[in-house]
Amino acid sequence: MFDILMFLFESYFHAGRYPNSDKLSRKLSAAGFEDEDIHLALTWLSGLEQLNKANYPSTINDSSGRFYADLEIKRISFEVRCFLTFWEQNKIITPVEREMILDRAVALNRENLPLEKIKLIVLMVLWNQRQDLDPLIVEDLLTPADSSRLH
Repeated sequence: MFDILMFLFESYFHAGRYPNSDKLSRKLSAAGFEDEDIHLALTWLSGLEQLNKANYPSTINDSSGRFYADLEIKRISFEVRCFLTFWEQNKIITPVEREMILDRAVALNRENLPLEKIKLIVLMVLWNQRQDLDPLIVEDLLTPADSSRLH
């Protein structure tokens, strides 16, 4: 499914939006993706499209910390929790966006999601919220965690 999310981002980012489910399903099938993966991706994207900042209590933005539920701890690695905390503390994402990211990560029903997968979820959540994504943020989200950088 993550290959499909990357395909969507690479194919439709500059257009600002990916096609509706029926058209997208046909395009993904034509691109060679398996029917089961397409179904999972479309279901996940449907949940993503339903996320709305107004559905979260405004008090989330006033909180000073986040305690993770047992299910979240099982699904999201310690490295990911540190990454999300760092991004939130540095005002790259808001607490509401963090909750949206967690919602989509838990929805995958997989244990111990690695940072590379979460970075793609972050990218999709921010893109879905129609944010102008800073190219440096996009680069950071698309760069593998273990790659070395020259600076």
